[in-house]
Amino acid sequence: MVPASSARQTAFFFARRMGRFFAACLLSGFYFSAAWAQQPVDVAFAGFAYAGTESGMNARFPYSHRYVRSLEESGTPIFQKLSQALKSANPTSLRIVDQIQELKGRDQALAVALVVGSETVVIEQFGQLHKLLVLIRAQAMFFDFKSMNVVRAYPLSFAYVDALDHAPSEDEIRGGVRLVYEGVAEKPGVLARFVDSVAKASIPSYVPRFLQVTSAQISPDVLDFLPPYIKSESGAAEMWLADIVSEAISTRAEVPVVPYAKGYAVGGVMSMRVSDGAVWDLKLPVPDYEINVELTGLKKIKFSEVPGGATSFVYGAYAQVRMEDALKKGLNTAIKNGETRVVPASQKHVDDFPHFYDAINGLFTKLALVMGGHGDEKWFKGAASAKDAEQQALTARGIINKCK
Repeated sequence: MVPASSARQTAFFFARRMGRFFAACLLSGFYFSAAWAQQPVDVAFAGFAYAGTESGMNARFPYSHRYVRSLEESGTPIFQKLSQALKSANPTSLRIVDQIQELKGRDQALAVALVVGSETVVIEQFGQLHKLLVLIRAQAMFFDFKSMNVVRAYPLSFAYVDALDHAPSEDEIRGGVRLVYEGVAEKPGVLARFVDSVAKASIPSYVPRFLQVTSAQISPDVLDFLPPYIKSESGAAEMWLADIVSEAISTRAEVPVVPYAKGYAVGGVMSMRVSDGAVWDLKLPVPDYEINVELTGLKKIKFSEVPGGATSFVYGAYAQVRMEDALKKGLNTAIKNGETRVVPASQKHVDDFPHFYDAINGLFTKLALVMGGHGDEKWFKGAASAKDAEQQALTARGIINKCK
């Protein structure tokens, strides 16, 4: 499509030589082209996929594999389930087609897939109670099937926690996994969140700028607070932090975020295996703006106590965040967030980590809202250590807008 500035210059050129009539016709053609460009973009649904190389795939996603198989056995394969949901969502800027082959012959063949990046199933015992945690992290991944370049990515996740008076059975674990994918208590699960992300997504006609968390660090003191399943292997805790930050920015600031490369890709290439067995290698774009984050501290402080009653604590999270443009303008500040939790006197055991998680997630959620222009500016001014916090927020908002 001819840019607006070029169209107007050309129209003026013709007007001087060939009269106002031809200029009016050219401008009318420009406006018609602009209206045509706003028509829905055809996007093929590529299916359900897992991130990573094929080796070890079954070990990394055992319960997701079983869930997908259960859908096939029930007569509603996950491809069909998601395809129907996508069409029912009726995206305004996209038109979902069933097969990539329908886009043959086009300069760009856009496709979207639900790409699961991690599956966490943990059973912990506290006294007589057994806690079951199921957490799935994924991406709504848009890519050009011809060039195999990632075009847009929207991170998403869902966690399910249950407390039982007995060790969970295999059926109860599988039931928890199903709830994570399909939702529970009117909260949308991974499948619905994927459909919602696709329905709200837009594919710009121009080449957008890209945003990515490129560095995620956790101080040794903070690592001591994290449960074993988060730091089970080298780099796992850092990927966990990067996913929290990426999802907060994507959902709250409403902007796509390139996946954290250290967790999903090698050499800028991300492998994914579709549920039908096909393996594709996707090239991640080089980010225009990098986000560096360090989780520097966690603190639990007694806030108040009622004799013979409950005690309230403030769980605090502290971080250093940097997101700057080429001129070193943007965010570069230490920031903190506290969440108050009340513990009844009758509660003998307190699992502190869920409350610390709320403080961590709350920090980046509130920050992302400020970056997106919908947050509490007063909170940010008090939480950020930078003297020019208000100006940093404005500059960060400008960066976010360039990536939409």
